[in-house]
Amino acid sequence: MAVGAFTEADEGVAATWPNVLVVLLAGIAWAWALWQSLRGPLAGPPPEMDRDTRRLRVALYAAAISWLLYLLLPSWPWWAEALDAVVMCVVVLLFQPVLGRNLEHAGQARVVGVLGYGGAAAIDALDVLGWSVPELFSLICGLAALIWTVLVLRAQRWDRRWQRATVRYGIAALVAPLVLGLVGSVLESVGNLHGAATATAGAAGALMVIWLVRSAHELADPHHQPASPLPLPARPPTP
Repeated sequence: MAVGAFTEADEGVAATWPNVLVVLLAGIAWAWALWQSLRGPLAGPPPEMDRDTRRLRVALYAAAISWLLYLLLPSWPWWAEALDAVVMCVVVLLFQPVLGRNLEHAGQARVVGVLGYGGAAAIDALDVLGWSVPELFSLICGLAALIWTVLVLRAQRWDRRWQRATVRYGIAALVAPLVLGLVGSVLESVGNLHGAATATAGAAGALMVIWLVRSAHELADPHHQPASPLPLPARPPTP
């Protein structure tokens, strides 16, 4: 919910403590995402990166920036949704050569990723043209994007370039929209909290930003090599 932090609330909404608390918690989530984004890679000599890795880092940062539009827009217009889907489609194509053998079913992963995010961009474009798209196709695209993310997170789990915390943020970004969306809907219906569903959905988007920027940062982090074992002391000569 960064949505609402930079936009006007509806008239007649009381500034009650529950309403303020919802906005505050969502703001904290986005503040944490911004800190993760701006801190940059760890200090030290970066590893040598090939062209595929450099391109993936740029695409990951671009995807994170597109998600940060949540902070500025009261609701995502079609062009923002299409832009995010297109950038994520590029991330899908560039992740595969970088993950290499760690990405199981690489060909299938690329297909479902392009279907998920490319299909989402197509749906936004068709909606602008006034062409209706079956709801089933939207569900298929969402499921395809989910499958691709799971496969990539599994590959990151076994790749030493990424930390376990980064993978956990990615998992949280998958689970949070379902859990927080349900919680927000309940709060709006039971507690009469203004914008609770929107705020919790925005907070879930902050987790996706963190996963994207950490995935990009850690490609440039110094790789810690295990310390070489200390030499054994020389045995004294036998008399």
